[in-house]
Amino acid sequence: MDGQEENVTKHEQLLQHIEQLKVGSKISVRGLARELGVSEGTAYRAVKEAENFGLVVTKERIGTVRIEKRPRGMSEQLTFADVVTIVEGHVLGGNEGLAKPLHKYVIGAMKEQAMARYIDAGSLLIVGNREDAHSLALEQGAGVLITGGFGTSREVRIMADELGLPIISSRHDTFTVASMINRAIFDRLIKKKIMLVEDIIGQKPRLQVLKVTSSAADFHMLVSETGEHRFPVVDEWNRVIGIVSLKDVSELKEDQSIEKSVIRRPITASLQTSLASAAQIMTWEGIDFLPIVDRNRKLIASVTRKEVLQAMRDAQKQPQLGETFDHLIWNGFAEERGEQNELLFHGFIIPQMATDLGTISEGVLLNVMTQAGRRAAWDVTGNDHVVDNVTTYFVRPVQIEDQILVRPLILETSRRTCKMDIVVTREGSVVCKAVMTLQSIDHA
Repeated sequence: MDGQEENVTKHEQLLQHIEQLKVGSKISVRGLARELGVSEGTAYRAVKEAENFGLVVTKERIGTVRIEKRPRGMSEQLTFADVVTIVEGHVLGGNEGLAKPLHKYVIGAMKEQAMARYIDAGSLLIVGNREDAHSLALEQGAGVLITGGFGTSREVRIMADELGLPIISSRHDTFTVASMINRAIFDRLIKKKIMLVEDIIGQKPRLQVLKVTSSAADFHMLVSETGEHRFPVVDEWNRVIGIVSLKDVSELKEDQSIEKSVIRRPITASLQTSLASAAQIMTWEGIDFLPIVDRNRKLIASVTRKEVLQAMRDAQKQPQLGETFDHLIWNGFAEERGEQNELLFHGFIIPQMATDLGTISEGVLLNVMTQAGRRAAWDVTGNDHVVDNVTTYFVRPVQIEDQILVRPLILETSRRTCKMDIVVTREGSVVCKAVMTLQSIDHA
């Protein structure tokens, strides 16, 4: 056990060391291990976690580099530095312009005179080894991405340095780099739409806490001051050790300590937890209060189920930004009403949904049934649901271009759960059935 605690301490020391490094510093696993006297395995785990936190990034031909963490809520626009990372490129000139935002990209597949109409300041020209086009783009205030691994002339590099406009080379072809940049833009749009716990923490007032030595009178005073009925309990280092609620102290006298009433080892979440995950955690664990801690388990804030659900509803009202696989799969399905006003869904199996054998992927079919079930549960209860368990029976294969009908049949509903049969048919014959239980994340 002592060895485990020592490893945790070394891990935290490594992360703190990485955080204190100057932006742009190069990092190596071997160097960190030697400098701080830890194993290379411990150093590697710390570097990977730092990468997840957005503290470092691995660049081709350069290595792992300390970067400035991008704050949440900033513009979804890429910078030229982002493009270098995305296309696995290297900078030939104009390093001072890497921080500039990229407004659009243009593929240079025409003569220079025709190309000039499409090149604006702040844009990026994607082109091969055409030095005249490189110069033209720089003169019009645009950066240049040279495909095929080609370089450019010394004169063009000097011009790029003087104008502070980056000129980048990538080994990939034009179509590939355009696809990579386009994918990165959509990924960023999707990530921006996914709300995290940290997105709602900044709007909350100062957090009120109790100690195990606090009395019932201290608890009731906080209740009267804040109107809240649950509070985190922390130790002298501000680490969460429990939660106490009004119900827990109801039988205590005013001068009695709350120590024996504290619910120990509470479930917690981090700032990087998505709101959907926080809602599911509270649903599955049957709790309405979630302390938010850092990686040292020190308390940062707290959220309630009501706050999380309200933020999720507000997010759903925002315009759609980018499409996930769920959206792409469901786009081909239409909704209609049956004879008893129940929801039905029908659509065609497109090639992207198929396996190499030409039949629908089992994962895609399960996704279709899950989305149909959640929509049917919403239609009946008015609440958002998450899948608790699914038992699926595959009966017959479904081929490309087959039309299927998905019919969710509600078996029973309660305040917390919804149970249903989901039947998938093709030309009137059953091809798949599932028994699905969903849990509501909206129940009080």
